[in-house]
Amino acid sequence: MKNYHTHTRRCQHAIDSEEDYILSAIQSGYTELGFSDHTPWLYDSSFHPTMRMEAYEIDDYVSTLLKLKEKYKNQISIKIGLECEYFEKYMDGLRNMLKQYPIDYIILGHHYDGSDETGIYFGHPLTKSQLSQYVDSCIKAMETGLYSYVAHPDLARYDTSDPFYKQEMLRLCIKAKEMNLPLEFNLLGYKTHRHYPNDSFFKIAREVGNRIIIGTDAHESQSLLDMKTYHQARQHLENLGLSITEDITFLR
Repeated sequence: MKNYHTHTRRCQHAIDSEEDYILSAIQSGYTELGFSDHTPWLYDSSFHPTMRMEAYEIDDYVSTLLKLKEKYKNQISIKIGLECEYFEKYMDGLRNMLKQYPIDYIILGHHYDGSDETGIYFGHPLTKSQLSQYVDSCIKAMETGLYSYVAHPDLARYDTSDPFYKQEMLRLCIKAKEMNLPLEFNLLGYKTHRHYPNDSFFKIAREVGNRIIIGTDAHESQSLLDMKTYHQARQHLENLGLSITEDITFLR
């Protein structure tokens, strides 16, 4: 059992230490745990984010996880990742960061349009053009070849009964299939009854033949002990006729 969607306190909305998450994962029988805290960006402005680590924190993030990776190497495999948007004007900075640090993978969690400095949040109700922009950006992100899977691909909030929703999400699913990228069924959203994950999206994914990966989206170590929710979600996906995977492609 593997999970690649795990946060730390640095994102400003998670609790517990990295070691707490690791110990919970071991207790639950995970064989591999990937940390994917929200990536820092080198902003052009003086903007300070409220839902991700600051740029100076990446050093401690990586060094802390490297030490824990060594400490628990005989009990669990630890991977170092990041959850990243696709901010086109800042992608060179992201690429440089990936060269500078031993980051194993990144996942696409596309929360904001363009940047969180001024861009809209895609989890709020969207217009048609905004939904299209979300899908366009996700497709551009996938085409970079940098991302290992798409986190909460159905975060974009729009009337799922509108044919336009299927039209746009079909584009996203087809590109993910083409790039062989799994789409995430988000356990945090499932457990807390958010607007995602939603069956309308995953029925589209079933039609396309996408692989689905379960992401805990852990913001507290207790999440990794909640096997009841995990197994409920897995059964739900099986009932929908979806193909579940735990395998992702790493950067190195």
